[in-house]
Amino acid sequence: ADPCLNGGRWVGMECLCPLNVGGPRCEFGATSINLTAELGPSVMMMARVTNRDFSEDMGDTSSPGHRRFAEEFSRTMDGIYRNVSGYQGIRVLSLSPGLSPPSPVSPADHPVLSPLPDGLCFTATSARAARAAMPALNDTELCRRYTPANFSRFYFPYRTANGLLCVTNCTLNVPGSFDCRRG
Repeated sequence: ADPCLNGGRWVGMECLCPLNVGGPRCEFGATSINLTAELGPSVMMMARVTNRDFSEDMGDTSSPGHRRFAEEFSRTMDGIYRNVSGYQGIRVLSLSPGLSPPSPVSPADHPVLSPLPDGLCFTATSARAARAAMPALNDTELCRRYTPANFSRFYFPYRTANGLLCVTNCTLNVPGSFDCRRG
C-alpha cells in the first residue's frame, strides 16, 4: 500500500512529494511559498499532445494521472528550454481531452516538437505573452491557488519589498508567527 499523503508517490523506499509538500510521508506543507515569479512576465501556451491518450482522471489536478502527465510534460519542456535565458520552468494549469475526431495540424503552422525518442509529441496550438498572476485575483486568492490543496486554508499572503510570499503561522519572522516545532 502507498503510505504517501497529499499527492505524494511511493518510489521504492520513500515518498516523492509534490512541490511545496514535505516530510517522510508528504504530511507537511511548506512553511512559506514564494509567488514572486508568478507576478512577473510569462508566456501562456496551449499544446495538443498527439501521442498520449487522455483519461478522465487527468482533468482532476489532484489525481495521479494528472500529476504523472504534468511531470512528464514539465521534463519535456525543461529539456527544450534548458538553454533559454530566464526560463524558470512551467506549470500545467489544466488538462482536457483533445478534439474528437483529431483534427489535422499543419506542421508549417505548428511545428511538432519531440525532444526525446520516447517522449511527448505535441503541437503548440497557441502562445501569448501574459502576466502569470491574473489581475482579477487578489493576494489571498493567489495563495489559495498555488498552495497544496489540503493545506491552502492555513496560508495567507505576506508582501515583502521583493514580492509575495504565502506563509503560515509557523513561518518564522513574519507578524503573528509562533513556534510550531512542537506541533
